[in-house]
Amino acid sequence: MSTYKYVSHLWNDAEAAKLDPVARLIYRSNKLGADQRITNTGGGNTSSKIVEKDPLTGKDTPVLWVKGSGGDLRTSLRENFSSLYQDKLIGLQSVYAARADKGLKSQAEDDMVAMYNHTTFNLNPRASSIDTPLHSFLPGKHVDHMHPNAIISIAASKNCEALTKQIFAGKMAYVKWMRPGFELGLAMQDISRAQPDIKAIMMGQHGFISWADDDKACYELTLAMIEQAAAYIEAKYQAKGGDAKAFGGAKYQTLEAEKRHATLAAILPWLRGQVSKEKRFVGTIQDDDKILRFVNSADAPRLAELGTSCPDHFLRTKIKPLYVAWNPQAEDVAALKAKLAAGLEQYRKDYASYYNACKRSNSPAMRDANPTVVLIPGLGMIAWGKDKSESRVTAEFYNCAVEVMRGAEAIDEYVSLPQQEAFDIEYWLLEEAKLKRMPAEKELARQVIVVVGAGSGIGKETAHRLVKEGAHIVCVDKNVEAAQATAKEITDKHGVGIGVAGTGLSNCGPAIGLGGDIMDRASIRKMLDQVALAYGGFDSICVTAGIFVSPDTTGHIPDDKWALTFALNVTGSYLVADEAFKSWKEQGLRGNLVLTTSANAAVAKKGSVAYDTSKAAANHLVRELAMELSPLVRVNGVAPATVVQGSAMFPRDRVIASLAKYNIPYTDDEATDSLTTKLSRFYADRTLTKNPITPADQAEAYFLLVTNRLSKTTGQIITVDGGLHEAFLR
Repeated sequence: MSTYKYVSHLWNDAEAAKLDPVARLIYRSNKLGADQRITNTGGGNTSSKIVEKDPLTGKDTPVLWVKGSGGDLRTSLRENFSSLYQDKLIGLQSVYAARADKGLKSQAEDDMVAMYNHTTFNLNPRASSIDTPLHSFLPGKHVDHMHPNAIISIAASKNCEALTKQIFAGKMAYVKWMRPGFELGLAMQDISRAQPDIKAIMMGQHGFISWADDDKACYELTLAMIEQAAAYIEAKYQAKGGDAKAFGGAKYQTLEAEKRHATLAAILPWLRGQVSKEKRFVGTIQDDDKILRFVNSADAPRLAELGTSCPDHFLRTKIKPLYVAWNPQAEDVAALKAKLAAGLEQYRKDYASYYNACKRSNSPAMRDANPTVVLIPGLGMIAWGKDKSESRVTAEFYNCAVEVMRGAEAIDEYVSLPQQEAFDIEYWLLEEAKLKRMPAEKELARQVIVVVGAGSGIGKETAHRLVKEGAHIVCVDKNVEAAQATAKEITDKHGVGIGVAGTGLSNCGPAIGLGGDIMDRASIRKMLDQVALAYGGFDSICVTAGIFVSPDTTGHIPDDKWALTFALNVTGSYLVADEAFKSWKEQGLRGNLVLTTSANAAVAKKGSVAYDTSKAAANHLVRELAMELSPLVRVNGVAPATVVQGSAMFPRDRVIASLAKYNIPYTDDEATDSLTTKLSRFYADRTLTKNPITPADQAEAYFLLVTNRLSKTTGQIITVDGGLHEAFLR
């Protein structure tokens, strides 16, 4: 086996030998996709031509198994591959020729995608990729089409064709840029027939494709081609001065980490508001050495303006990023905001001009004109997407674009895809149809919700409830380990996604666990800044943290316990609101604040004077904050009755004390669950519905108040007490 420096050889003969032909295709695909130097997330496809039994005739027939539309090679399973009769696919060539000869080549390309349905083998429901002809029309039994940065660096070079011949010594052919589809497949077929010894083709502006009659040989050919390209690029790169001279050398210096993160935290909520004028975005920061080397460089403005090259890249990153020429050593945050504001305004104008110059009579309406990638010297890159996963992939793709530019500039001169070609990919009618077929976004999609007290009880249940509706959850608790445990439960279930190099906070998924003491303003501010670094900002806050202090044996509440009760149950909520409102105002997007009060706020009870009066104050705090934070933020409260099961406020000793107080029989050695059930049943019997109140019941109320279902409701308390008639309004 050859030695590889720039790719990883992951093939294991013993593993592959146990697999059937389709499983070997999946195995090959997973191994290729596992190395991001070989292909990007969701990019590239693989195929195998396999002899199968026709389910109708029982005869052997060649079937093309090819990665279908969507999905990622690294994680692809059998259901991610379409299966098509190879003979019928070849037969479509005459159908395409008849239509293309009439001058309807573009329409014929789109028509062929629908035609693939008529070639489906064994009713396989997986939609076929537009790259299907590339795999079908090449002679190899096994075909790999990859998007390696090293290869695309050559494909995106001004003298791509000559470089391909030079680097690969005539062992790789070249085809000029064509939109993936039937015409490109036919062009590759012609090349392979004219040059039968060729086993790989460079695809201008795109990537490359390679093939062989043995699957392991195909895999190793793919690796060898990438290795050869990467070695050539690195030799040229080092000869030109390496990192020190990359992209024309450094023009700006990176801010040290603490100041860099403080600056990002100061601008991100505002920036999120600016780019979320049409739809809300979630952000990902990247500030590692490689991206900073680029954004700090002399050539970054020129290269950023050229935009990306590979179609897979700009479908995420848009036609180009927003580069902001801010001097981190000489200018302050106010200057950065001013430059960002001007840059955003110009970017939207540029995007509209691009759309109007390139649109066709049947083009879809112009999409969101805000950038999805923002580059700032000294700080790094901020990528935006509809959720954390998409923004991380956007960041990954622009990293690929930077690597492509680095390689292309090292060996030649970087060139981007012509705008019209880029537009025809971005606004392709079939792509638009695919977007329309996507399921509707969940109710809390694009939302970032902070749940304070998420380490246990109602807070934990609320976090799990909200994430099911598409929200990103910031789990906050004074006990940071408990907050992180809840976040881990969520990410274990819902996934983390691809990671990017940058702040540890930004490298998160649908949930993150943070420590925070709501009785300490500085702790709250630190937590909210961490939220900005993780997601770019936040939309709603649910405060579920609270405390109940039992009186001493004489029925008295000590002064310090009285103060603690009010500090946590009242002042803490005020401090959260006061600090959060600074961020909400910066962001300029409507939000929600939901506080936890109690049915006890309206019912006087012996033995809980501190708790009950603090909750009565919390009720009025809701009303006051609704006035103070309007119209930007709606403020409401949830008033539970006694929640025993799953509540951190009812440890075993308090449960026993309550059972004794109400003369409910129990034994000292009785299991905690049994004791809790008895007390819960007692409280339930006092209500009109006769059912125990659970954390899940409360979570439904929080969910309702952070959605738009009650968009005109503010300053109100929703009681979830099972019908405690003593708490009825008098």
